[in-house]
Amino acid sequence: MTEPLFGVHRAPSLLGPGAVHVPDWMSREQQEYLLRACADWAAVATPRSIVLPGGGRMSVRTFSLGRHWTPYRYDDDDEDTPPIPDWLVRAARTALTSAAAVDPRAAVLNGGDHKPGDHERSGAPAYTPDAALVNLYGRGATMGLHQDRDEASLAPVVSFSLGDACTFRFGTPEHRGRPYTDVRLESGDLVVFGGPSRMAFHGVPKVFDSTAPSWCREVLGAEPGRVNITLRMTRPAA
Repeated sequence: MTEPLFGVHRAPSLLGPGAVHVPDWMSREQQEYLLRACADWAAVATPRSIVLPGGGRMSVRTFSLGRHWTPYRYDDDDEDTPPIPDWLVRAARTALTSAAAVDPRAAVLNGGDHKPGDHERSGAPAYTPDAALVNLYGRGATMGLHQDRDEASLAPVVSFSLGDACTFRFGTPEHRGRPYTDVRLESGDLVVFGGPSRMAFHGVPKVFDSTAPSWCREVLGAEPGRVNITLRMTRPAA
């Protein structure tokens, strides 16, 4: 983990049952490596602003790894979609272990509550994400409250934050309204949501422009904006 921001310790917290925020989870070196990888992937898989079926256009630009995502499905036949590297799968499994140390429900692979006897259906070793979405937030970009429901699996979503800080809003599986929790995500933070919160509505109502660590600009040679990588299993767990 990185040193606490400005010496202030930010402790892990629960955003909901099975939803965990782990601040400063990635070291600077790990963040640099992931940022460079995102730049390499973006050179192959052109980021695009997705047009939703209702006609609206997402303000973030996005591209996929592994299986290609378009609303509201995943495809295997997009030759411009880079594969998910093994090191990123291992990172996701390590992230799941960190989240499970805070709340074991975060690591349940089949959704629902964690109960005695669920050990064979949960845990990091079996977690094998086959798709990742990389979302690029430029100035003014936001993400409305939504559910990650295009997957045929209730395995957890693992989310890495890089670059600019943002307000992350995490609600309930029932609806987009209150109650919800707002938390500030900084570069290097981890969020995992699974179990009872796997289908919770979530979004990014605000990005704090130009708040990325200065070394992010040095790595990319430009303002990074906010970069968010979310890994998920799109097929049912074996």
